[in-house]
Amino acid sequence: MNIRHVRRVALIGALAVFASLGGCTTTPTPYQPYRAEGAGGVHGGYSDQRLAPNRFLVRFHGNEFTSRERVETYLLYRAAELTIANGYDWFVVADRHTEHDVETYVRQPLLGAYWQPNWRYYRSGVGWDVWYPGYGRPFWADTIDVTTVEAFEVEAEILLEKGTPPSAGQKAIDARRIMAEIGPTIQLPPRQ
Repeated sequence: MNIRHVRRVALIGALAVFASLGGCTTTPTPYQPYRAEGAGGVHGGYSDQRLAPNRFLVRFHGNEFTSRERVETYLLYRAAELTIANGYDWFVVADRHTEHDVETYVRQPLLGAYWQPNWRYYRSGVGWDVWYPGYGRPFWADTIDVTTVEAFEVEAEILLEKGTPPSAGQKAIDARRIMAEIGPTIQLPPRQ
């Protein structure tokens, strides 16, 4: 096998890796109803469950490209949206929980895992040299890629109320004010 053939195989392998990465999504979860990971498109989103006429359990699940701040902001927006849609004016967060998942992936480069090259190269002052993995010297095939992925999901139980929010005693949240302040920053999913 000559050096040109080896280089051609390496180039084709590298192009295949880059082409497969091109299909991956790197988009944060938009403001959308919950979409499972295998459902296509960007996964994550909001879900809610009515617990009583004026009480809801609201969740927002972000994918691995969605920040904690965005997940919590979108949950707050969904809570305000539910408050207005059900004829109420303000809400109180009765209980809140944030889940933080961290996964670390360690992998070798694709070519290094399945194919070990034999390189011949010229070093100034030394002349021609050869590298082969069996010689025990480090090379690009001996590197690893460590990736840490974080994902956040926040859940809150909200109590909806009517009228003017009380003064400082309770932590009442004005739903219309939240929708007006957060609404312009909301990213909706692309139309299909």
